Formats: sequence, C-alpha cells, structure tokens
Amino acid sequence: MIDSYDWAGGREAMMRFGPDAGPVVVAALPLFEEANRTRSFVVTILRLLAARGIAGALPDLPGQGESLVPTHRTSLLKLQDAFNFACDRFDREGRPCYALALRSGALLDVLAPVAGRWHFAPIPGEKLLRELKRTALAADPQRKDLDSLIFGGEAPIEIAGNLVSPALLGELAIARPAPNARIVRLATDTADAALKVEGSPLWRRAEPDNDPALATLLADDIAAWIRACAS
Repeated sequence: MIDSYDWAGGREAMMRFGPDAGPVVVAALPLFEEANRTRSFVVTILRLLAARGIAGALPDLPGQGESLVPTHRTSLLKLQDAFNFACDRFDREGRPCYALALRSGALLDVLAPVAGRWHFAPIPGEKLLRELKRTALAADPQRKDLDSLIFGGEAPIEIAGNLVSPALLGELAIARPAPNARIVRLATDTADAALKVEGSPLWRRAEPDNDPALATLLADDIAAWIRACAS
C-alpha cells in the first residue's frame, strides 16, 4: 500500500508491504539513475519478505522517486535524515527495524535507529563520485576540471540528465557505509562479503530490469539474518 512519513523537510511517500506487526525492513535505493534501474528488483525482495511474514517499506527520499524536492536541492545529509525519520516511525511503534540497502544506498542508513543493516554490493561515496565523473566526461569530453566545480562551485552540475548539487558531490568524497552490516555481494565482486551469490549487476543495465531468482536468494538470506538477529 502507499503510505507516507514526515521528516524535517516535509512529507514523502512510502510503499508498505506485509504485516502491521513485527519486524520491518526499510529499503534504501542507490542514488541517481541506479535507483530507477533497481527499484523493481528491491520491490520484488520486499514482496518476497512479506510472503515470509516480514514487513517492508520503501520510502521516497528527498530528490528520489515521486519526491517534490528537486535533485539539485537535496544533499547526502538530507537523504540520511529522511531515511532516519522513515525508520523512526516504526521504531516509535516498538517494531524492530532493519535497513536494507543496495549499492550507494548503503550511504543513507548511517543515522537510522535500526537493529541491524543488510547491504547488497555496497560502495563508498568516493567510488560513486569517480563513476559520476566518468559519466559526465563521457557525455562531454570537452568538460574540464570537474573538481573545481564540485569543490568550489555553487551552481548545479548536470550528470546523466540529473542536476546535482556540488555540495552533495562533495559529501560523497568522504561518505562511507556504516560498519557492522551484513554484506552480500555478487560472485564476480572481489571485495569481502559474508555471502556471495550468482547474478548480474542490474544497476549496470541500460534500462530498469529485474531478477526474480536473485531476489529470492536475497530474501531468503535477509529472512534468516533477521531471525538470527532476533534470537
């Protein structure tokens, strides 16, 4: 169902799944275009968790989804603050809250009052910033000295059709996922992880896509992890 939550900057929409009691998994999509490519996949995971008796929520964060906040008016701190408020809603109801984050979404749950964090293919902000710079230069090879625009400018910077605040890009340079998360990665990823699974990186595809088989594997792992956390 479609619900909403309030944060310091206003009200945002939030999709809800599963029962009205018990633990809740609140999902953080990756930033920018990767959010569009992976949204259906994350919704599939949350629906599979609901079928396993575990509630889920997917909040729109400022500058994401149906939010009325323009992308160039958001910041990493605002995104983190909004995710915090989304989780706090369930925390105040006395429900154990867990964060599910994909890719750069792992940068957004650091302030949230959660009982645990589960991250799929998390990346630090500096890696995302490098990818954004490559995207900007590929679109405009004549573009020079992006660092001066990011760290010294105020005007929004256009990257892959999105106007992005230099302040947000500057925040990415030092942003890192919260420690002590359960980390799951694709088998092709050489970074450390508690579990590696077969699958393809949906965030790399040109269009939004889904992988129900991979979603099932991940939902099974999340459900088992939540049971272990609660025991």
